[in-house]
Amino acid sequence: MKLPPGQRAVDGFPRFGTHLHHPPPPVPADPVIEIGGALTEGVTLSVADLAKLPRQELAADFHCVAGWTATGLLWEGVAFETLYRTQVEPLLEPDASISHLVFEGLDGYRSTVVLEDALAEDVVIADRLDGRPLDSDHGAPVRLVSPGQYGYISTKHLCRIEVHASRPPDPDRWSPIAGHRRARVWQEERHRHLPGRAVRPFYRTLIGPIRRLSARGSRTGQG
Repeated sequence: MKLPPGQRAVDGFPRFGTHLHHPPPPVPADPVIEIGGALTEGVTLSVADLAKLPRQELAADFHCVAGWTATGLLWEGVAFETLYRTQVEPLLEPDASISHLVFEGLDGYRSTVVLEDALAEDVVIADRLDGRPLDSDHGAPVRLVSPGQYGYISTKHLCRIEVHASRPPDPDRWSPIAGHRRARVWQEERHRHLPGRAVRPFYRTLIGPIRRLSARGSRTGQG
């Protein structure tokens, strides 16, 4: 099994993210995904309606920017390209040239993705993992999964998608640990300004705390 540069396989699939010191957000009784931005009108798509779109299974590894990789995961859901072509593209503003998308979760986390990356054939909006519905630790009710990018792109608990004709402002533009804007794992795009190899030692120091916080914040013990 070949892993991307600087990655190490780990047992299991740790819960990860910037909110590890909090429990996962509660799932609404009737969850929806709001779609807005450069559209002639906004869209509210229920998760139940999302599940009626053509389904896709995706066997893929999950790569955390800290350097760990969870291997052999099986995701199920809807290809993001299918969602975009059927639910978003028909409502784009006239002559709009979309370049970026923003994915937002119920926990307030947001990731900005280049349209080209989001439309890759292995990007899905997943609602199942390894044959079971997503649990709260791993993004219930639905989440973005982009295996070719580091995990901080794959927003959990997805509740809103925005389409943009230019790159939105970066809230972390002054952060010393700002993640790379493309986050492509095979190019080792870990850091906004520094080469991936240079920041590997720093990120690896985070793996232990991530695993401890993952266990502490988990509701199910599966994180």
